[in-house]
Formats: sequence, C-alpha cells, structure tokens
Amino acid sequence: MTAARDHDPGMRTQVGIVGAGPAGLLLSQLLHLQGIESVVLEARDRSYVEQRVRAGVLEHGAVETLREAGVGKRMDAEGLAHDGTILRFDRQSHRVDFRELTGRHIVVYGQQEVVKDLIAARLEAGGELRFDVSDVTLHDLDTVRPRIDFEHDGEARTLACDFVVGADGFHGVTRDYLIDATTYERTYPFAWLGILAEAPPSSQELIYARHCTGFALHSMRSPAVTRMYLQVRPDEDLATWPDERIWAELHERFADRSGFALTEGPLLDKGITPMRSFVSGSMQQGRLFIGGDAAHIVPPTGAKGMNLAVADVRLLSRALGGYYADLRTDLLDAYTETALPRIWRATHFSWWMTSMLHVSPHADEFSEQLARAQLRYVAASTAMATALAENYTGLPYSEGWSYR
Repeated sequence: MTAARDHDPGMRTQVGIVGAGPAGLLLSQLLHLQGIESVVLEARDRSYVEQRVRAGVLEHGAVETLREAGVGKRMDAEGLAHDGTILRFDRQSHRVDFRELTGRHIVVYGQQEVVKDLIAARLEAGGELRFDVSDVTLHDLDTVRPRIDFEHDGEARTLACDFVVGADGFHGVTRDYLIDATTYERTYPFAWLGILAEAPPSSQELIYARHCTGFALHSMRSPAVTRMYLQVRPDEDLATWPDERIWAELHERFADRSGFALTEGPLLDKGITPMRSFVSGSMQQGRLFIGGDAAHIVPPTGAKGMNLAVADVRLLSRALGGYYADLRTDLLDAYTETALPRIWRATHFSWWMTSMLHVSPHADEFSEQLARAQLRYVAASTAMATALAENYTGLPYSEGWSYR
C-alpha cells in the first residue's frame, strides 16, 4: 500500500466500485435504480472487458435479477434456455430434467454479453465508468469518508465516497485490505483446456462427460458457436495441443453407444484455465465490501462463478439501499454472515461435480469406483438428480440463502 495523497475535491460519489466485471457493473446498475450514485474504476480497457470470454450459464435467479436490473432484453432474445443437462459416462447418456425436477431452467448467455449489456445501460443512464486506471489504493476505510486513489490518463486522482466495493477479481487489490481475514483454498490437480469453435452445437443441451482419459464439457454460445473444454494437467503447455489433437480428444471423450457426432469448425479461441476453490472468511472491513471473484473462486464445473457474483451484489445492493433510504446499518453489518452460507453451498456443489466427473492423476482404483458409483446413483435416483438440478439451476433468494 502506498502513502495517502492530498484529496482531489473534484471527485465525489456515494459508492466507489473497483472492477468493471459482471459484479461491479451490475451493482452500479442496481444502485442506480435506487437513486444511489456510483463510479466504477477498471484496470483494463473497455474492449478487453467486453471481449473477455468467461462463463456462460445463468441460474434462474440470475436471469430474473438481470431482468429486474433492466438489462434482460438482449439476453431474452439471444440467450439459449435449457431445461436440462446430459451426464455421459460409460459411453451412455443420462438426462437430468431441470424443468420436471425443479420447475426451473438455466440460460446460456456469455459473460461478455452480460458485460456489454451492463456497460451500455450504465452509459445510457449517464453512469461514470473509468477504464484503464492503475495504481489503485484504498484509504480511511474505517472512517465515514473512505477514498480511492488511482492513476488515470497519466494523472493522479482521488475518489471520495461513502463506501468502497471491491469487485476486481481474484487477482485484484481490494481483498488485501481485509485485516486478518481467514481464507480457505484448494488447488485441483488438473486444469481445463477451453476452445471456442465456429461450429453449430452438437447437442441442444450441455454435456458433462467422464471418460477414462479425463473430463470433457460440451457447451455453446450461440446457434453457430460451440464452447468446449477438456481436462488436462495444470502445467499443460498449450503449444502441445494443435487443433487436430484437440478435436481427436473431444471425439474420443464424447463418444457414446448411440453414435454421437461432434461437429467441427475453425477454432476462434483456446486457452488453459487452472482449477481452484477459494473462499474469504470475511467480505468486509469498515466501509469496504468485496464480492464476486474478489471474495471467492469455484471450479467452473458447477457453473457457479458468475451466479455467485450476481447473488453477492444483489444482497449488497439491498443493504446499501437500506442505508440510503432509512440509514439502516444492520444489513451492511451482516453482509458477510448472510452471504457466506450460499457461497459455501455453491463451493461444495462445485467440488462435488468436479470430483465426480474428473479423473484425478493421483486417484487409486478405489476412488475411481466411488466416482463412478456416484454418477450411477445420480442417473438412477430421482432424489439425487433433484439435488443436482436444484443446485445447478440456483437456490432461491431469501435475502442471502442459508440454513438458518
């Protein structure tokens, strides 16, 4: 942390938000609808943020929240609604019917599209978004006048505010300002090699496949673009995976006894993503609150990353709304305690899906048989399939879901 500077009296807002991903932008939009001012600061440029390929599965509650925020029009027109998903193992497919089991569905709509919609909405409403900022430091968080120092367009600036929200991702700076926060972390012994292919999806629903050589996921971004993943080593060199090898491995892992045909096409993007679970035991310090990937990371197998971010800022927007409407502080004081039960539930679900579907390089035959037994149980048991469907489509919002 650098030393504090003299204030710049020209910049003042109610809520200063660090990070222009889905969490920060959605919070800014939800606050705007309550008449609360905010300024969003982002280290990357706008083009990078809008083109960053990330998760694409939206829970039922996340879809409803985006509609409530006034940014659901394009999602409803272009998003792909899915009433179920397919588990494939032992070369057989088993469908989990979300609609029948829970009455809910999910929508496939890329994170970058959510970001584009939110940026457009904020700019149309006159919201202040500052891209390409650097050297962000936070000050006076335990006072009623915290501030954010940063560099923008070659000038040192200061943003004075009532509250600071850190939505700057796992590698951001804001979590470092939590004093003595306990953290919990697990690193998985594999990674995902992800591709974006200019090819029509080979399935109308997501396919989660467990093969003896590793996991594979078939997803999509549009009727013309497919998103797929392969389990690889965490230290895998992308250069050793030419397109031909990727397609060969995908064909092998998705093959089933009914003759499943995988449609190929030119690769638009490919990269390797490590797998980890991370939870910060505290999400607030004085007038600083963090959310989204700044507070927690889950392996993408359960499709919970962006959805947890939406849940965090939905909760935080109501807490801040209560403060500005009625000077309530109880919701803000209870933010961490209220948010963590949902976060841990999603963390467990993501771990469960990951351990059930991936082949661990360190697992013995006993562990392998346990994973296969779990998959067979989900395929055969309505109760287990319902548990998967409930978690996958999203637990209901009850001002911070918990067992209490």
